[in-house]
Amino acid sequence: MDLSYPEKYKAFRQEVIDFLKQNANLAPTADFRLHRPDQQWLDWQALLIEKGYTARTVPKQYGGYGAEPDILAESILTEEFSRAGASQGLDNQGTSMLVPTLLEVGTEEQRQQWVPGTIRGEVIWAQGYSEPSAGSDLASLKTHARVEDGHFIINGQKIWTSSAQFADMIFILVRTEPDALKHKGISYLLMPMDLPGIDIRPLVTMTGDATFNEVFLTDVKLPVDQIVGKRGDGWQVANVTLKYERGKLGNPREAQQRFERLVDLMQQETINGTPLMENAVLRDRLLRLQGRILAMTYNGQRVLSSDLKGENPGLSGMLIKLNGTWLNHELAGLAIDVLGELGILYDNSPYENKGDWQRKYMFDLGLMIGGGSTQIQKNIIAERALGMPKEPKYAPGDFPAEGGN
Repeated sequence: MDLSYPEKYKAFRQEVIDFLKQNANLAPTADFRLHRPDQQWLDWQALLIEKGYTARTVPKQYGGYGAEPDILAESILTEEFSRAGASQGLDNQGTSMLVPTLLEVGTEEQRQQWVPGTIRGEVIWAQGYSEPSAGSDLASLKTHARVEDGHFIINGQKIWTSSAQFADMIFILVRTEPDALKHKGISYLLMPMDLPGIDIRPLVTMTGDATFNEVFLTDVKLPVDQIVGKRGDGWQVANVTLKYERGKLGNPREAQQRFERLVDLMQQETINGTPLMENAVLRDRLLRLQGRILAMTYNGQRVLSSDLKGENPGLSGMLIKLNGTWLNHELAGLAIDVLGELGILYDNSPYENKGDWQRKYMFDLGLMIGGGSTQIQKNIIAERALGMPKEPKYAPGDFPAEGGN
């Protein structure tokens, strides 16, 4: 078995290495997830699109590079950008979730209108899925709309809405058919965030940042043509987006970049002058995590191969989100242990990038819930992939009253 790269991929790797040697200093380091991308981010994104290092497979007519899907090229990009410690471009809800959804099920007009600005970072999107009483059971959402004079009149509430405080647009699930079955009466709408009747209230999490928001909608008017798919068929569209969301949360790129940073940290941090990389216990944990990163990377390639062949990836696809969020959390946990007493410092700490590892460790707990919680992912794997019995569902009265026989 020959596992070496063909010559064209060796040449592509060298091209990427040369690019990063010349341009990695231009890569932004500020976290774009807490605010709109600044000009440095926009310039870096434009450069990467031009070279085909991000938005690589987005067709040229929609502003992308227009390359064919290529597993080995994507793997090379992830490896080399991770080694260089440079961002491989914007990876937000618009670029990673809405764009592929529109390319798969949107209209030509919607692709032309929204894809170019979104991949350039000029249009920022929020995701209006979860509600206070509809988190894991998303189809039970209560936000609803009636139609008046060619407009949806929308009322309801969304919660855990990332980026809402600075987003331009939101792709939002709304119940438009009140008499239909709960999975049949939902529509997938594209809505500007500056419409009258939208109230956004940031939620400060245990990271200390307002990474999520509550969004209240009171008689918000939206033209009825701002819809992806047919009216009442939004559940199907929503699941397309969820597929890409789970892939985003389990993207090995993030894990690989964390691993490279963690290796540097263990080489720099010392006890009595000895680098912590020499500590056998910590090094063993690092190697175990590296093995899992490799497994996740190759599993991702297996899933992409299935997609290119039009095949259902089955269990391989179901593992992505579960493994990715879990692994990132453990990488951050090892980093905190490596930091020792500095690992307990957090807010505005002058050490180790102002508590960046600590922030990641706590934020990852939220990502283990988002896109379908870890527990739900395990149930899906058990029932749909492994053929195990479904969880029993009990109706009121199935159990005797307390104290009964």
